[in-house]
Amino acid sequence: MKALSLLVAAAPIALATPVTAQDHSMHNMPGMTMPAKPAAKPQAKPTAKPRPPARTKAKPAPKKPSPAPAAAADPHAGHTMPGMTMPDAPTQADPHAGHVMPDSAAVATPANPHAGHDMSGMAGGMSHDMGTGGTALPPGNAPAPAAPKPNYADRVYSPQEMADARAILRGEHGGSTFWQVNFNLAEVQIRDGRDSFRWDGEAWFGGDINRLTVKTEGEGEFGRSVDDAEVQALYSRAIGPYFNLQAGIRYDFKPNPSRTYATLGFEGLAPYWFDVEGALFLSDKGDVLGRLEGYYDQRITQRLVLQPRAELNFAAQDVPENGIGSGLSDIELGLRLRYEIKREFAPYIGVSYDRRLGDSARFARADGEGVGGPSFVVGVRTWF
Repeated sequence: MKALSLLVAAAPIALATPVTAQDHSMHNMPGMTMPAKPAAKPQAKPTAKPRPPARTKAKPAPKKPSPAPAAAADPHAGHTMPGMTMPDAPTQADPHAGHVMPDSAAVATPANPHAGHDMSGMAGGMSHDMGTGGTALPPGNAPAPAAPKPNYADRVYSPQEMADARAILRGEHGGSTFWQVNFNLAEVQIRDGRDSFRWDGEAWFGGDINRLTVKTEGEGEFGRSVDDAEVQALYSRAIGPYFNLQAGIRYDFKPNPSRTYATLGFEGLAPYWFDVEGALFLSDKGDVLGRLEGYYDQRITQRLVLQPRAELNFAAQDVPENGIGSGLSDIELGLRLRYEIKREFAPYIGVSYDRRLGDSARFARADGEGVGGPSFVVGVRTWF
């Protein structure tokens, strides 16, 4: 009974023991410093509420913005670890605070997503410095750098050999001199037992812009002399990608008396691939003549080509001694089908209609000559 009485008496004493006697903190560990406990704030005594005045309604006071909630206490505050430095705690304003990055790196941004990626250790030694040429130029308004010169062959060949090679290269890519001889018509015309021949061609020598052009055309009957023959020497100047302006002189050997003309004309490739020519002629006697001609090459196959052709001659006045009447003096309409054995050599067959008109026909009849008509033609188109 006595032992039971002692246990009952000791129970209140055991319950009254302070909880702080059970010290599980680490403030006694070496190198750890615990902060001083904050002093307890004295509780403010509640003040008596004032009684509102009788029969008066108080206006509601404006609501004050509620203060921001206090930040949670840092559970690691005051823990001093030997040999360890704690970075600044990140905040909402700077979420990257305390993140120590290498000196050579920067924070990646949408404009530069590769910033902060240190690739110096990658195989091959990749570097962000790609040079100062091409598209790797820094931004700004500086003039473009000079283009590099491909002088690698200079390490092998002598300077003279390289100079000769570059001169040939420049000549082949512009500024070269070319030449060509082209006979668009060289044919025999079969017409009512009065067979005749005809030619029409030109040759030129020069470059892409300036050329010397020589044109010739004529006709005659077999067994008789040449009826008409002319030659033109022209300076040809390119006035566009497809047209040349021409100026020079024309000399007529036949008919007699011969004439010399100042010539101004054009030659070129019109839209839809029509070859056209036109010229005005002023003779040494004051006669004014004109000519317009054109043709079109319609390819049926790679070798078979159909060529319609037209030529019209005009005169500002009558020239009786040469059998030329004013107005539209004569026309020639033709349709020829050629086969290109080679591009440079193509025989053809076709039909042609030649006719003198107006006073030109009257002058021909007076001289006992025909005024023209249809004919069957056989010829060859060639160039070299």
